[in-house]
Amino acid sequence: MLSLPFLPMPIPVGAKAPDFTLKTKTAEGLKDITLSEQLKKSQVVLLFFPLAYTGTCTAQMCDMSNGLDNLHGLKAEVFGISVDSPFSQEAWAKANKITVTLLSDLNKTTAKAYDVLFTIPGLGDVSGRSAFVIGQDGVIKYSEQTPTPKDLPNFAAVTAALSQ
Repeated sequence: MLSLPFLPMPIPVGAKAPDFTLKTKTAEGLKDITLSEQLKKSQVVLLFFPLAYTGTCTAQMCDMSNGLDNLHGLKAEVFGISVDSPFSQEAWAKANKITVTLLSDLNKTTAKAYDVLFTIPGLGDVSGRSAFVIGQDGVIKYSEQTPTPKDLPNFAAVTAALSQ
């Protein structure tokens, strides 16, 4: 199992969330999603994951897709973020019936800003598996990076943070 003891700590609870604009692929084409614009409408859950088409990432996003109604009931929008292209993300989502909005951080700037970028030997830099809950005030209410890519975030804690 790949251990990640060299990971930096992600941005902590209470910090201002770095704004970003990332691409998502829709039926109409590429679309920009900007965090600050989304926060005008709802709380936001950011789920960084290493790579599409991998077992744990597929299970995580399928599970999140099945639980989206619960999170939307808490007035939260969920975004999955990886360093994959928006076209790869779209194909992966279609193949696996993933309904979470996926955002492409192809340039890795958002993963860097949230301090969740790490190197997988032989593959390069990817997002560490992590979860952030951001209140409509732009402040981080929950922050977690899992110790290994095989571990999933604590979704009960994510839900609790949304309920506060």
